[in-house]
Parts: sequence; C-alpha cells; structure tokens
Amino acid sequence: MKERTVYYSDLLNDDFAGNNINTVELPADYRYFPKTAIRRGFAGGLNFAVSPLILLLQQTVYGEKIVGRKKLKGYRKDGFFLYGNHTRSMGDAYCPNLLAFPKKAYIVASADCFSIKGIRRVVEDLGGIALPNNPKGFKNYSQAMKTHAEKGHIVALYPEAHIWPQYTGIRPFKPATLHYPAESGKPVFTFTTTWQKRKILPGARTVVYVDGPFLPDMDLPMDKRKEALRNAAYEAMTERAKNSNYEKIHYVYKPESGTQDHDKKSE
Repeated sequence: MKERTVYYSDLLNDDFAGNNINTVELPADYRYFPKTAIRRGFAGGLNFAVSPLILLLQQTVYGEKIVGRKKLKGYRKDGFFLYGNHTRSMGDAYCPNLLAFPKKAYIVASADCFSIKGIRRVVEDLGGIALPNNPKGFKNYSQAMKTHAEKGHIVALYPEAHIWPQYTGIRPFKPATLHYPAESGKPVFTFTTTWQKRKILPGARTVVYVDGPFLPDMDLPMDKRKEALRNAAYEAMTERAKNSNYEKIHYVYKPESGTQDHDKKSE
C-alpha cells in the first residue's frame, strides 16, 4: 500500500479534487427549478429509481455504513438542512440521497458539476443546486434556496467547499454557510464521513455519523443565530471525526507550497 503526503497552505481555499474540468460561467438567470410538469415528474421518478443503485455503489465502493439515520425520522416531511464534510467526489454526491430517502436530497454543488456538456440536466434532475460563479447570479440562487426551504425540501451542503480526499479532520467553515437554515428556522443535521479500517479486506471503509437536530434560536439576531448554528454543527462534526482510524493521505501544512504532493511507501 502506498501512502501520499499532500501539502497545503490554506485550509479554507486549497482544493485537491483534481477533476480538471473546464468550468463555464453560469448565467445570472440560471433556472433552478424545472419549467414543465413533465420534467418535474421525470426528475422525481429518476431519483426514486436510482436510489437502490446508489446504495449498492456506496456499499460496494466504500463499504459504507450510516449511523444515526433514525434521527431524521419525523423531520423529512417538513424538510431540513444537511451539513457534511467534503472528503470524496462521487461518494459525497450520493450519500445525502440515502439520508433523505424516500424523499429527494437537493445538493449544493460547484459550477464544475454543471460544466460538463450533456450531463447538466442529469445533475439537475438528481437534485443538484448550482452554486453561482457569477456574482450576479447570487440573487437568483438565494431565492431558490428560500423556495427549497418553503417547499419543505431536504437540502445538503458541504460548508468546507473544497474536496480534500480522505481527510480525517474537519476544516473550518464560516457562519455564513448556515445562513439559510438560520433565516428559515429549519433544523440542521450533520453527517460526518469517517475513514475506518476494514475488519477483513485491506484499506478503509466509510462510516457516516448523523447528528442533530440543531435548531436555530430565532430570538437571536441573525449574525448570532448563524454563529450558534455553525458552532453546534462544527463541534458535532469535529467530535465524530475522531472516529477515523485510517489515514492514507497525510495533509501537511506548508506556507505557500501550492498543491504539490508525492507518494511514499508505507512503513
């Protein structure tokens, strides 16, 4: 087995996804909801149809186990916000749907996910919410997020923003990432992906821990409300991250080092 060391200089902004996608600028008037009833029906049916396949993929590729999913019972009808750590590409795209099932999870994703020709509609139909990369698009995005909350949807966000593959800690994120649950009063749940040694097979499996609900205190001013929610979510995720006991990729701080990395044989 080979281990890899990755050097970072910025916890908030370094990205190691390595997808090499040619990102396009999304229009300011990006349409967040299907225009026709036919497409809305298709999107709903698609989500239900692929859920068993998603479960199979997560268990086959990651040996995934979800702990605490029952905490979500009773909250799915009116909707809530899910916050998770970002340590995988496709795995993180699928996990929220398993938590939301039988409802659909709507997942905030970067413009990269909507920049590949031919699959933008599929990403949208599976619940992708495009995060604008055009400043003029945030007004439209903000209204879409409010609409999701009003409709009682389940919305998932990765507040760390960037993918750090198999990172075993929790990177800092800003209170602003909790704006929409703080504004709407919707509950917040966290789902923390940990990397744990397999008992029989080599390598790691993922164990995902669900915590919450964390309820916004609507008596607090907005800035304090967001901060309190952020602290509750961050503390829960940080505590759960301690369950990781497998580290294939070592992340080492090195000022202004860029994204260089190298492989080394494990001892």
